[in-house]
Amino acid sequence: MTSNRSRGTPDWSRLDELFSDATASGKWVQLLIFPGFFTPGWALKGVKTDQFPLQYGPGNGKIETLPMPWDEVYLTRWFAFLKQLSDRYGNSAALRLVAADGPTSVSAEATLPNSPADLKQWQRDSYTPSKYAGAWQTVFQTYAADFPNQDVSLSLGGGLHINDAGKIDSGQNSRTRQKVVDEGIAILGHRFGLQYSNLDGTSHPDAQGGIDFVMGYNGRAVTGFQMRSSVSGKGMGSDGDPPPLVLRKAIDKGMRPNGAGRHIDYLEIYEPDVLAADLQPVLRYGASLFEPTPPKVPRIPCGTQCQ
Repeated sequence: MTSNRSRGTPDWSRLDELFSDATASGKWVQLLIFPGFFTPGWALKGVKTDQFPLQYGPGNGKIETLPMPWDEVYLTRWFAFLKQLSDRYGNSAALRLVAADGPTSVSAEATLPNSPADLKQWQRDSYTPSKYAGAWQTVFQTYAADFPNQDVSLSLGGGLHINDAGKIDSGQNSRTRQKVVDEGIAILGHRFGLQYSNLDGTSHPDAQGGIDFVMGYNGRAVTGFQMRSSVSGKGMGSDGDPPPLVLRKAIDKGMRPNGAGRHIDYLEIYEPDVLAADLQPVLRYGASLFEPTPPKVPRIPCGTQCQ
C-alpha cells in the first residue's frame, strides 16, 4: 500500500483504486491494516521491542522485531497514521468496517506469540494483562473518534497465559479476552464488531472456543467469521470431501443461529473460492442465508458423502 519503509507521505494509489472500484460496483470495503511485526523501522525508534518468531502465515517461524503492544510511542505513531487514513477515506460511503489493530502482531487478529518460550520472554518484558487490555482500551477510543461513520471490528484472540503478578496462569487468556471485548462494547456500543478468523468445514470441535463465543454476541454486536484459509487448504475439510462440500459445511457451521435465533452479520471467504466456478452454487446459497426468505439448499456432486 505504501512507501512506509521511509517516513513520509503514504502511497495511497492501491487503496484509491480499491475504493473507486467498490463505489462503482456498489460494494463495500472492510479495511484490515496492521502494524505489529510489520511496523517500519523508522516508527520503532525509541520504542521498546523484542524479537519473536512469526507464529503463523507467510514467514512462519522467522524471527522479527515486535513492538510491545502497550508502548505509548509505538501506539502514538500508529494513531497518527490512522488519522491520515481516516482523513482520506473516513467519509467514503463504501467504507463500512475497519479492523481495530495496534496491540497485535502478525495480522489483524488480537494474538501475540504464545509458545512456552515466548511466554518466558513476555515475562521478562513485563507483560501484564492490565497493560495489554489498557492498550486495547486506548485503541478502541481512538478508532471510535477517527472512524465515526464505520463499525470497528476486533478479530478475536486474547491475551497470554500470564496474570498481573507475572505468573503463568492458564485461565488468564480467556479472562483477558472477555475484558477486551467488554471494553470494545462499552466504548463503541452498536458499532462494535466481533470476528473470529478460524472457520472451517470440519466436524472437529473448535479448540479455541471462538465460534461459540462470537455467536453468543449475535444480535448484540456486529458479528462475523472469516475462513481459516481457502477451502482447499490443509485441514479445512474432512478427508475426501470435495471443495463445494467443504465450503457448504463451513457456511452451515458459521451460519448456525444462537440461542436467541440470531446468526452472524457477515462471512469472509477467500478470493480463490469466490472466483472458483465449481463453488458458485454454494456461494449463492451462502448469500441467500442473509436474506429473509428461506434458501434453497444446493445440490453438490459428492457421491455418498452428502446427507
